[in-house]
Amino acid sequence: MIAVIGGTGLYRFLSGATEEVTVDTPYGPTSAPVTLGEIAGREVAFLPRHGRKHEYSPHTVPYRANLWALRRLGATKVLAPCAVGSLDPAAGPGTITVPDQLVDRTSGRTSTFFDGHGVHVSFADPYCPVLRAAAAPGADRASGTMVVIEGPRFSTRAESRWYAAQGWDLVNMTGLPEAALARELKLCYASIALVTDLDAGIEAGEGVHTEDVLAQFRANLPRLTDVLARTIATVDPAAPCECARGDHDLPDGLDAGPVWI
Repeated sequence: MIAVIGGTGLYRFLSGATEEVTVDTPYGPTSAPVTLGEIAGREVAFLPRHGRKHEYSPHTVPYRANLWALRRLGATKVLAPCAVGSLDPAAGPGTITVPDQLVDRTSGRTSTFFDGHGVHVSFADPYCPVLRAAAAPGADRASGTMVVIEGPRFSTRAESRWYAAQGWDLVNMTGLPEAALARELKLCYASIALVTDLDAGIEAGEGVHTEDVLAQFRANLPRLTDVLARTIATVDPAAPCECARGDHDLPDGLDAGPVWI
């Protein structure tokens, strides 16, 4: 199964949904029930990251419950579309990027399933190369570094200028711990980032506002969903991948056997 965790503005993705399921997890309820359906002959599970009515802010999303539930349902690969701010004036609103690196600037979020365990997890390359290669043909940029901030506030101008000076390309609030948790579950995971704004320090003006972000996301939603659908059609959900070959055991309560079906 391929899973899609929808970001801001992507509250529905599966038009031909066949079933809706609620998964009990050791970490509480998921953001919303998981919708099951089919795209291009692939079984797909869709979960809105922020809830159906955007009731979860970036720092309150139940990331552990969401990833655990998708893995429990049989997901092997996760596509994670998200809204981002751009730190590069040349990549303005509407640009779709498939990032290849992350920088963590969050704080206070529970970011592991392994509380109380002596475990280390490889995370040098946080995104699945197979999923990235499948998504890249439909994107404007096939690489980039995404810095994930705590939120829910947007960046100050000084912060934006600092991030850009480091050579980072995108700013986001939900990419972590989501990507790290997916790696702990040995899930293939890739982000498809839609630029909705130039971050506060990159251009003059009033800064970033939520209504502008949502408007840009809605305007570019058809293209983003097309990239998602084409990626799903390209990827073989049963194909083994290095993402599933970490030397750590899966968290308690999940089958420790092969991740792929």
